[in-house]
Amino acid sequence: MSSFMDTKIEFLKGVGPAKAKLLNEELGIQTYLDLIYHFPFRYEDRSHFQTISQIIPEIDNVQIKGVIRKVEVVGAARKQRLTASFQDKTGQIELVWFKGVNWMKGKLKPGVPYIVYGKPSLFQTKYSISHPEIEVLTPANEAGKKSLLPIYATTEKLKKRYLDSKAIVKIMQELFKSQGIALTETVDHDVLSKMHLVDLKTALKHIHFPPDAEAKNRALERLKFDELFFIQLKIFREKSDKKEVHKGIVFQKSHLVHDFYTNHKPFELTDSQKQVIKEIYTDLQSGYQMNRLLQGDVGSGKTITAFVCMLIAIGSGFQTAIMAPTEILAIQHYQGLAEYCEKLGLKIRLITGSTKKSARKKYLEELASGEMNILVGTHALIENDVQFNRLGLVVIDEQHRFGVAQRAKLWQKNKHVYPHVLVMTATPIPRTLAMTLYGDLEISTIRELPKGRKPIKTSHLYDSSRLKLFGFIRREIDLGRQVYIVYPLIEESSALDYKDLMDGYESISRAFPNTPLSILHGKMKSKDKDFEMDRFVRGETKIMVATTVIEVGVNVPNASVMVIENSERFGLSQLHQLRGRVGRGADQSYCILMTGSKISREARERIGCMVATTDGFEIAEKDLELRGPGDLMGTQQSGLLDLKVADLTTDGELLKKARLLAEQIIDDDPELTSPSHTRIAKHLSKDQIASLKWSAIS
Repeated sequence: MSSFMDTKIEFLKGVGPAKAKLLNEELGIQTYLDLIYHFPFRYEDRSHFQTISQIIPEIDNVQIKGVIRKVEVVGAARKQRLTASFQDKTGQIELVWFKGVNWMKGKLKPGVPYIVYGKPSLFQTKYSISHPEIEVLTPANEAGKKSLLPIYATTEKLKKRYLDSKAIVKIMQELFKSQGIALTETVDHDVLSKMHLVDLKTALKHIHFPPDAEAKNRALERLKFDELFFIQLKIFREKSDKKEVHKGIVFQKSHLVHDFYTNHKPFELTDSQKQVIKEIYTDLQSGYQMNRLLQGDVGSGKTITAFVCMLIAIGSGFQTAIMAPTEILAIQHYQGLAEYCEKLGLKIRLITGSTKKSARKKYLEELASGEMNILVGTHALIENDVQFNRLGLVVIDEQHRFGVAQRAKLWQKNKHVYPHVLVMTATPIPRTLAMTLYGDLEISTIRELPKGRKPIKTSHLYDSSRLKLFGFIRREIDLGRQVYIVYPLIEESSALDYKDLMDGYESISRAFPNTPLSILHGKMKSKDKDFEMDRFVRGETKIMVATTVIEVGVNVPNASVMVIENSERFGLSQLHQLRGRVGRGADQSYCILMTGSKISREARERIGCMVATTDGFEIAEKDLELRGPGDLMGTQQSGLLDLKVADLTTDGELLKKARLLAEQIIDDDPELTSPSHTRIAKHLSKDQIASLKWSAIS
């Protein structure tokens, strides 16, 4: 952009130093460029006038022309209101002000024509508009009102200093009157032509002051494209650079894989699992460091898939590691793989915060000497004394639960060359979010569940059906099965009407006096958690009363019922994760979502989605729609998704087009040296797009 656009906002007519300081503090607007990129968040349709006879109360705002016939102040001193009788050729409506009565009374003149804008309501057979916008009707403003009026975000502090949306409109109009306004185009002409986009100057003018809805929509499309295109361009450039910088270990075919496939695999792998293994094997032989995300629904067989890939690395003489976010999950991985390792003659060890010093010392010696093949653990794996002999492949489970620095430490454990990295998640990531946040990772997806698994039946019950619920639980226990009952809180909260865990435990104890129970929550000591979990795994207890500590990492095939209390308090992703704790055996499993009778519309939507589908990817898309990308991925405050106009919940098609174009450009011209990419290169070099560093280390 030109130096004109870098001019401080205080030099714009009508602003000055005091207002400029406020605009900077409250909205981050310092320069003309900042101002022009402060977009309206909605528009009021002033494109036509209605008559009073056309008014439908409570439906929408209306814009009418007419004359004030009578103005009067009604009521006692402290409860005064100002009323004005306003009429056109078709009828009459009352205008009402409850604040600024004396000020408004001085402004209103009977017999003068006005334009009025506001939301009408019906009270005792009379139409009225409270606190309408009103201004004298002139030929100039009548013409000006026939448009879409931009509404800008502002703050209470700004409003108190008369910097409301109307004031920002006037400031914006002054900017567009400026003779020196110049905007440097960010993309080259062939891109505009290929994508059928308007130029940047037109887009910015029409986003603020659209002559009609079509112009506004075309402006939006151009600005959305810019945001998405430059993010994707940067992703593909980083991906291209990384391949050159990060050379990878080349693994050979392994006899261990053949032995496992032929003699020891627990079940027939699904087509999805086989496809993922092929994709990973191609990476492991490419000569470049693998950086792949493996996503699959709960119970889809990600761990066995990862184990096959670990065998490829071990067969080539390298060590492997699995890092899990919790001790429970690390233990589960260790126990699940230990029997296969024993059959294959491999040495697998577990290191967590609870590992005894003597055992830890022995394991670290085995690791450093190369005697150990697989190390499973929690954050303990990234400690400085954990030294591998030849680390070839790192598997990180539920990777979003680790910080970037933590993952980087494990990534750098190999002395000579970076190990291959496979990160796994049981939280399906919506397609548009994956393309944006994980664009420079390769993504593999397991869509199928292992054969023989029955879909979990999900139902919604109200608290009034609790006796029915208890009867169902008894029948399942009588059949030899086990039950989870999950509560949102550990302690009672007066502010939030949750059923707390301890109260729930007592009521379950009373309802099932002869049934052994377990209890599990985050405030328990590790050894107590392990004790309770172990009892439930062995079938000594039949009901596990728990908080969401069991959301990830508990695998009890005999558990067939998941009851989630106050399910309206949970997000969709969390509900789906909890449901995934059952349905792991051959028996039919059930998930029962309990709520009170009064729940919000959004909570009802979430619960309806859970009842309707068990597809984690469908649920993830709905979660994105309801919560937005910032809340969903925790990126709201990180700057990773600082999108002003693009919306990943609705702009998936535009994102696909922008991504495809970005990929083609980087494939054809990685350094952007072609004359046809001059503007793109120049804009990219300014580094205006937030750097996406998550995926650089998975």
